[in-house]
Amino acid sequence: MGLSGIRRHKAAASGTALLLALGAAAALPSFDAAADGTAAAGTTYYVDASAGSDSRAGTSAATAWRTLGKVSAAALRPGDTVLFKRGEEWNGTLALARSGTAGQPLTVGAYGTGERPVVGGGANCVWLTGSYWTVRDLRLTGCDWAGVEIEKGHHNTLEAIRADDNVVGVSIADTAHHNTVRGSELIDNNKMSVDDPGGDDDSGAFGVLLNGDDNLITGNTIAGSYATSHDYGYDGAAVEIYDGDRNRIEYNVTRDNETFTELGHDTDKTADGNVFAYNVVTSKYERGSFLVTRGPDTGLGPVRGTLVVNNSVYLPGAESQGWVCHGGCDTDILKLRNNVIAVGWKSGYEDGAGADEDTGVYDGSQHQFDAGPDSVFADPRFTGPDDLRVRAGSPAIGRGEPTGYTVDITGAPVPEEGATAGAYEYRP
Repeated sequence: MGLSGIRRHKAAASGTALLLALGAAAALPSFDAAADGTAAAGTTYYVDASAGSDSRAGTSAATAWRTLGKVSAAALRPGDTVLFKRGEEWNGTLALARSGTAGQPLTVGAYGTGERPVVGGGANCVWLTGSYWTVRDLRLTGCDWAGVEIEKGHHNTLEAIRADDNVVGVSIADTAHHNTVRGSELIDNNKMSVDDPGGDDDSGAFGVLLNGDDNLITGNTIAGSYATSHDYGYDGAAVEIYDGDRNRIEYNVTRDNETFTELGHDTDKTADGNVFAYNVVTSKYERGSFLVTRGPDTGLGPVRGTLVVNNSVYLPGAESQGWVCHGGCDTDILKLRNNVIAVGWKSGYEDGAGADEDTGVYDGSQHQFDAGPDSVFADPRFTGPDDLRVRAGSPAIGRGEPTGYTVDITGAPVPEEGATAGAYEYRP
């Protein structure tokens, strides 16, 4: 089937609370967003790559530090802030090993005017092993592995960052948990970490790689996770989950990725209870897929309890697929509700007993799954190839069942009854 490979690399998680009810109410993990709350004032340090000096105090723009090494070695305390000068560039790795607290997180950001500060050229652009950090307003580019690698840490927030030209935009290790990536641009992370002839081990080109538990990936733009591969022809994923449980991927806009998401795990691990909701997925490529998951009859499964609700997908390429649930698919593996999926080839595929699917709208040249009683095969009447709002007369209007989500991807309210399938609530 030409499914993309899964990297055997461990990574982490993030979040905020939600109760999702589909049929019987299923309580999703409660996430602590305290790292985003108000913090007691600490010391603010400034970093200037051109005019700074590591021998100075660093406590004002006029006495700024100069190097990443100075910041990485600094004895930062909870509540402290480090600001990098806009328009400047640093080469190497920013290592963040200390920790804040829920009430006094540590912060990295930017000051001045112009483009985001740039960190690049290291193994990781940012290597985060501490907890309770907020990292914002940086560009992280051209690193050997990740724009940000979160390792061991928890309750960290990445926001308004741009990560590009890495193997992975954000990697969250299996030793990390309860982290949040939001409002960021993860663009053209299209390098392979493994790409050699033979075998089944090519890997790379990830917007986000989740090996850990209880993370939240929300409100991001993820694009260009697409690279050539000896083993698969092409590989890449906007969000790859391997050994990660209870992660939530919500309200993201993605385009031109080889796959939106693929899930799997090692034989002694799990990748259970992950939720995908209100995401928008488009691509210009001939080949692509929305979601790939696995039953017990594969070396990377079973992946249990994946919940997929209110996603809008348009993949018009001739070899594109919607969702794939193989290797012994059943209702414990995959549940889908209120999705609108239009593809060039196969809108959905299942084997075994089949997934739990209903209230969807599907459009493709073929399908290999048993649709639920309230699903339909019809043109969803998208506004355009890059605008997946539905027009008047769409079969998606009024088709959705309650999911516990109260707003769509634009923030518009979702009615308790008669909601629109897909990521956009219909507005005349």
